[in-house]
Amino acid sequence: MEAISTDFGMDKALKALGVSAVNNGTSTGSNNFSKGEIIESFSPVDGELIGKVKATTREDYDKVMDAATKAFLTWRDVPAPQRGEIVRQFGNKLRELKEPLGKLVSYEMGKSLQEGYGEVQEMIDICDFAVGLSRQLNGQTIPSERPGHVMREQWHPIGVVGIISAFNFPVAVWAWNTALAWICGDVCVWKASEKAPLCSVACQNIIASILKENNLPEGISCIINGDYKVGEMMTTDARIPLVSATGSTRMGRIVGATVAQRFGKSLLELGGNNAIIITPTADLKVVVPGAVFGAVGTCGQRCTSTRRLIIHESVYDKVRDAIVGAYKQLTIGNPLDEKNHIGPLIDKDSVNTYLEAIEKAKAEGGNVLVEGGVLEGEGYESGCYVKPAIIEAENHFEIVQHETFAPILYLMKYSGEVENAIAKQNGVVQGLSSAIMTNEMKEAEKFLSYAGSDCGIANVNIGTSGAEIGGAFGGEKETGGGRESGSDAWKVYMRRQTNTINYSDELPLAQGIKFDL
Repeated sequence: MEAISTDFGMDKALKALGVSAVNNGTSTGSNNFSKGEIIESFSPVDGELIGKVKATTREDYDKVMDAATKAFLTWRDVPAPQRGEIVRQFGNKLRELKEPLGKLVSYEMGKSLQEGYGEVQEMIDICDFAVGLSRQLNGQTIPSERPGHVMREQWHPIGVVGIISAFNFPVAVWAWNTALAWICGDVCVWKASEKAPLCSVACQNIIASILKENNLPEGISCIINGDYKVGEMMTTDARIPLVSATGSTRMGRIVGATVAQRFGKSLLELGGNNAIIITPTADLKVVVPGAVFGAVGTCGQRCTSTRRLIIHESVYDKVRDAIVGAYKQLTIGNPLDEKNHIGPLIDKDSVNTYLEAIEKAKAEGGNVLVEGGVLEGEGYESGCYVKPAIIEAENHFEIVQHETFAPILYLMKYSGEVENAIAKQNGVVQGLSSAIMTNEMKEAEKFLSYAGSDCGIANVNIGTSGAEIGGAFGGEKETGGGRESGSDAWKVYMRRQTNTINYSDELPLAQGIKFDL
């Protein structure tokens, strides 16, 4: 069988990325082909089979870990700026392959083509960030209380970093982790989502070519593929000191507990239940695009998707009507056609979850403003296309308290001061992204204060969705507390060491303790 051709040049894109009909879903640092079961990747765009991946077996996994642990001994000795040079080359290769990789992301996952390109751009951006950071992995000098002594703090590579990524960002989240881990001197083993395995094969092909050109071991970057059982190989493996996992809160509880039992570290990026507060002074020209894109972008399958609008009662009707009107202008269809705003959900299980959530909201007393439903007919043959829904609801509804990975937006009112809206926003167990729309400085500052938003991300006059590389990304509460990407997120990929150097002729003890012999 050949890789399947589409009207959008996917055959050419797959060829450029080295993705074939049947792909080895495991990188072992050798040419051995996996003997694992077949994972078939069907596109939610049209239901067609894109290609197949061999799942990772225990034997495969052990070969991967052997390759990775050996590669670490070589990679950690490479000076950090030279490691940055490899990441620079990787970023440049991504620039060359942005179009085919972006198309594969869009076709395999279902997000719009522009979002697919945007995801690859995120990979390029984190590479640029990491290259600069490779010359700034700074420790510090600390004053010592003892004469003739100096204290310092330095950072060392941690080892093998395990990465578990979700289907909704099938390449960018891996890059957030791996670009930083590489410049820190770590090697990476990546288990991609079994719902988008070909994206991982494509990325591995790209970095493997860079490593080969530079005469570096392929084990610096490895992939494994399969379901949760393959992930368990990683989370229970003491050879992996850090596991970075992106996914549901349910998954994070399992990963966090398992890794903690062996005293490993985990970086968790889990669920979000994100809200935008809309105050009386909010500018509708900002509110409408921010709220609508946040709610329907990636068909509501972002961890930062806007789930709730908390609107002041004095402007509620005006905002509600504007949002409902904007939804009438949305086009749903093949995401590789740039005229469409919204593509499909990832699979039919997600469609069922979406439908069940709407029914639960109705049962709890929700008032449907924009009807949802599954689209049928020409262009919707995959059965994964749904209509974005808007439902008036209360924050305490059980279904509102949960994250539904689908384009369902809940509208609710608040009265009085902005503190009342902040309390509603914070009144969920998740704590990822949040936003306020206001032209009142006092309201904005209250929202950003220690008594304001309890989320890891808090924005003013922009939506909840769409984060820049320069800032640390992550959330609090049941979102897991992890931080990826910018700022000082690099520190999680290293181990901290404190040094004390005595350059005197004496041996004074700390705290003035006397120990005379």
